[in-house]
Amino acid sequence: MKIQNINKAFLLVMASVLFMLASCKKYYFDTGVHDPKFNGSSLQYMKSKKPFFDSTLTVINLAGMNDVLDKENVTFFAPPSGSVFKSIKRLNEYLRINGKDTVSQLSQIKPEVWRNTLSQYIFKGSNLLKDYPQRDTLSYIAFPGQNYTSYNGRIMNVGAIFSDAGGVKYAGYRQLFLAYIPDLSNPQVALQNNPVATSDIQTTNGVLHVLTKIKHNLGFNTDTFIDQVVAAGILPPTP
Repeated sequence: MKIQNINKAFLLVMASVLFMLASCKKYYFDTGVHDPKFNGSSLQYMKSKKPFFDSTLTVINLAGMNDVLDKENVTFFAPPSGSVFKSIKRLNEYLRINGKDTVSQLSQIKPEVWRNTLSQYIFKGSNLLKDYPQRDTLSYIAFPGQNYTSYNGRIMNVGAIFSDAGGVKYAGYRQLFLAYIPDLSNPQVALQNNPVATSDIQTTNGVLHVLTKIKHNLGFNTDTFIDQVVAAGILPPTP
């Protein structure tokens, strides 16, 4: 009797396990390799991710650069909306301290300021991560990345940082960095490194590399951005 009871218990357990496996089977499947290509322009890609790029799209429109990102062959290091928010927050802190009215609408900032700021993120031609040379912030002389001329003519540095893996130097994953050069007369000093969160989004008119919002303020050097906004003059808010 005991043996029969054990056998019955065993069969019940096995039946339960098989049922669970059958039930869970539909939740586990190989999705394959994701297609890095987007069937649309860079501007259309950002519009498809509007919650993430909402303020960025507004800035693009105010800068009059919709056609650049919709039709021209460009590589765009796209700053997310969070980066825009952080720069506006800093701007308003400055204005408040100096007894001036704060900015409540992005349209209060002059189009030329937005265009100059945004153009630093855009480069002519299509470049993927693999097209950029290695960059090492601890060994900059050996691996300096490369300087590129942005859409507004400013020199920026772009490079891929190679991580270590399994104790082997530079054998790990690669992450793309866009670096702002504060002093162009000393292009290897005090670079502001801005990591890319998502790289190699291939659109019909170029490539998108999305910057991380955590470590980036729109305009790179926020003090310079504030100076440009104030010098150009701030428009009154529209009703």
